[in-house]
Amino acid sequence: MKPGTLNRRSLLQLSAAVAAGQLLPAEVLFATTISAAGPYSKPADSRLQGLKDLNGYFPFTPPATIEEWNQRKQAVLRQIQVALGLWPMPARPAINATVHGRVERDDYTVDRVIFESAPGLLVTGSLYLPKNATGKLPTVLCPHGHWANGRFHDHGDRTIEQELASGGETDPVCGRHPLQARCVQLARMGCMVFIYDMLGYADGGSLTQELAHGFAKQRPDLSSPDHWGLFSAQAELRCLNAMGLQTWNSLRALDWIMSRPDCDTARIGCTGASGGGTQTFILTALDERVTAAFPAVMVSTAMQGGCTCENASYLRVNTGNIEFAALTAPRPVAMTGADDWTVDIETKGFPELKKLYALLGAPDNVLAKYRKFPHNYNLPSRMMMYQWFNQHLQLGISEIRERSFVPLTRDEATVFTADHPAPPKTAEAEVAMLRGLDAASRHQIAALQPKSAADMAEFREVVGGALEVMIGRTLPPAGSTTFEKQSQTAHDKDSWTEFRGLLKLNSRGEELPAVWLLPASWNSQAVLWADGQGKRGLYDADGTSLLPAVRRLVAAGFAVGAVDLYLTGDFTDDGKPIAEHPRVNNSREFAGYTLGYNHPLFSQRVHDLLTLISSTVFHERKPEQVHLVGLNGAAPHAICAAAIARDKLASLAADTQGFRFADITQIRDVNLLPGAVKYGDLPGLLTLCLPLRTNIAGETPASLDPLLQVAGAGGSVTLLNTGGADALAATISREI
Repeated sequence: MKPGTLNRRSLLQLSAAVAAGQLLPAEVLFATTISAAGPYSKPADSRLQGLKDLNGYFPFTPPATIEEWNQRKQAVLRQIQVALGLWPMPARPAINATVHGRVERDDYTVDRVIFESAPGLLVTGSLYLPKNATGKLPTVLCPHGHWANGRFHDHGDRTIEQELASGGETDPVCGRHPLQARCVQLARMGCMVFIYDMLGYADGGSLTQELAHGFAKQRPDLSSPDHWGLFSAQAELRCLNAMGLQTWNSLRALDWIMSRPDCDTARIGCTGASGGGTQTFILTALDERVTAAFPAVMVSTAMQGGCTCENASYLRVNTGNIEFAALTAPRPVAMTGADDWTVDIETKGFPELKKLYALLGAPDNVLAKYRKFPHNYNLPSRMMMYQWFNQHLQLGISEIRERSFVPLTRDEATVFTADHPAPPKTAEAEVAMLRGLDAASRHQIAALQPKSAADMAEFREVVGGALEVMIGRTLPPAGSTTFEKQSQTAHDKDSWTEFRGLLKLNSRGEELPAVWLLPASWNSQAVLWADGQGKRGLYDADGTSLLPAVRRLVAAGFAVGAVDLYLTGDFTDDGKPIAEHPRVNNSREFAGYTLGYNHPLFSQRVHDLLTLISSTVFHERKPEQVHLVGLNGAAPHAICAAAIARDKLASLAADTQGFRFADITQIRDVNLLPGAVKYGDLPGLLTLCLPLRTNIAGETPASLDPLLQVAGAGGSVTLLNTGGADALAATISREI
């Protein structure tokens, strides 16, 4: 029988051998050519089933033990902070607030409040105080939610008629001004109350309401690396988003009011409805100084919040609002449901919260009630809130009855006057404010740059902790993967065998088209080849033979493995990587609607490399060393994978081609990794790879200066004068 020909008997032998998974003799499967493509269909990968969006299902599974909960709680809190640009927490200096223009009412007063939470970012609101109160006062923060005109809200004639007819309200004044009503009543119950503006609402400075809450289209004139605004790719790369800014205002509002000498810092409440409910449970989660919380008509397993101010990249990946409310535990939290997305709160969400609170020894500190009204913060809901705070802020009121009042006029409520003029809400003011926040963040991260081995711990905790959220996965443990062989071809002349098949991460239903090249004289080392074109990158341009660099590695005894990273190679119809990042079915061009619920494509491709690394380092043949190579657009992915799996790798070789996340200007760029610029861009991520032996091409001493100057932090970083497959492969060959 001539090489390259098979008779019927040989074909039957081949089929039996493949079915048995045996290594076929070279004389049977001698091949004169190979193919980079392969006749394979798309993998049945779970990720191809579609993206999750804010209208999905977000259940909460109570933990089995307190220890499990404590660990999970810290992970979710860090995820929230990273998503909102608050990891690490920015500096919180003393606040110099302007309090002016007091309005007197029968048994309470209202002051106008203005302060900067950050340069150019204003907090504005109304401070309600009980008259003739002495001593320290229980205090309630009131983020208001998406009511028209915010703090100035007036239901109007038609709505108040409907409210009175439905029984949702009984007093025409309270019902017409429900935001003021709760502030007045809490003040009459002895509380200091601060209701503050959401971004752009009422007096809310710096940003317009249309931008912060109504953003829909990208602004090309505010999208360049040198001149960018909110919602741009540049803002995403720094985790600067409307929800983060709004949450920062809430945190600073809490800082300010607790700094007042008349505040009882042991009795702090927070309540809001709808978007104000979102701010309530997020603030309460992030700051344990809040004693008791009441987020109305927001907490549910269903819709998670539709506004841009309630979403951020990473925020709800593998979590949701029920778990966010759970972060309050064991502190008291109560919530209402209505005929909206919260309609099932009593049966979906509340029972799980009850189990958590019971586990923590405080079963009575959580409550949820459905009220048969449309979306609201009406009298029945407010009465439930008054009773909750009466109990948990220890107000000592024997009978609670909401009474009418003289509402503030708009002129009485506004904080801006001739003596206190409103700042401009211009694009340039927006850009300046964001630049200031970015500069403060860069200074904070730069201070963590390690200069010694001792410094690495803090850098790894902060920047490494952020990367864990951004990538969203660690190295899969031993036994997580299987390789389903589809073909096996022996190449006798070069004494190596090509295996093709699917590498499966079983627990997640992920499948990667994979190729392994195994030399007959294996040196017990493996090279994992990450190429932007997928496994095709092992082969020459026409796909008929191995790249010379890869052939030399195999000839030297290295096993070489490669996979098609997600949405490259066999994942696509034409075998080419997709050109744009997938997005959910939402016409508004805000990355957070997609990346708030799904891992970025960049991260998913890092997941694939971690799967490949796991399948190799934990393989039954126990390779002594595993090397990772990244090139042709996959170097950043390889660097991130190495930062996570550095303890399992022998070396990293990557040709960055000068790539920087900071050059990305489109939110649908396939390499968009929110937060990457905030945490040091590629050099910062490379620092996390230490002490792994690292060879880098595409860089200069100046471009990696901070990394190269790390003294005593361990590791060996070598800059290569040339890049490409030959140079990277040569570094591995030299190491043996």
